[in-house]
Amino acid sequence: MPLVAEFDIGCEHLPFVGVASTVPDATMVLTLQFNHDELPLFILSVTDGGREAVEDALADAAVAGEYTVLGRAGETRRYQVQPGRTLEEHLGPHLDDLSGLEALATTDAVIERIEVLPTGWRQSGWFAHREAFDAFREFWQRNAGFRLHRLTRAGDPEPPGDGLTDRQREALRTAYELGHFEIPRKASLEDVAAELDISASSASERLRRAQTQLVEETVATTWPPLPE
Repeated sequence: MPLVAEFDIGCEHLPFVGVASTVPDATMVLTLQFNHDELPLFILSVTDGGREAVEDALADAAVAGEYTVLGRAGETRRYQVQPGRTLEEHLGPHLDDLSGLEALATTDAVIERIEVLPTGWRQSGWFAHREAFDAFREFWQRNAGFRLHRLTRAGDPEPPGDGLTDRQREALRTAYELGHFEIPRKASLEDVAAELDISASSASERLRRAQTQLVEETVATTWPPLPE
């Protein structure tokens, strides 16, 4: 039975975790593909966080070599980053089972999303069967830290809001509890931003993305198409 899972890997030595720790107000989503014993070419999408702070952290990251800015959309910048070290050089001193890590690349699974956190990676993906998921779980339990957030059968409906990031959830909850959505408003956008310790523009971006996600997951699915 195919499964869908979301889980945290607690390992501060994973690529770009140091960058996320240095710029904690940024949301970082990573795309990568392992190639034998070499670290992959990285595609890093960064939302929020000052550009200068992020790029200074990238320049200091041992795992990162040269990088190129591929483009920008709103507050999101996309970087292509060359690996600065081999897999063995970067993770070898910290993981006892590099061959086991490489074996995960051949498991019957597709990791759809990797969010880089200050403490490790949050991964979500599809697993062809329970044994494939257990391979991931058991490896990271042995070598670092593992925390399961969600495990469902493929095709099971997800509760509204499962597509939100942690920062989007936090922004929505903070705005709600402060009274930002009440009529009349009891809290301004600046009040919400101050509570989150981010800029007003970053708070606005998070709230708009969260609200769009919720609309797309709920009422938008029931709307008939607009007349041509």
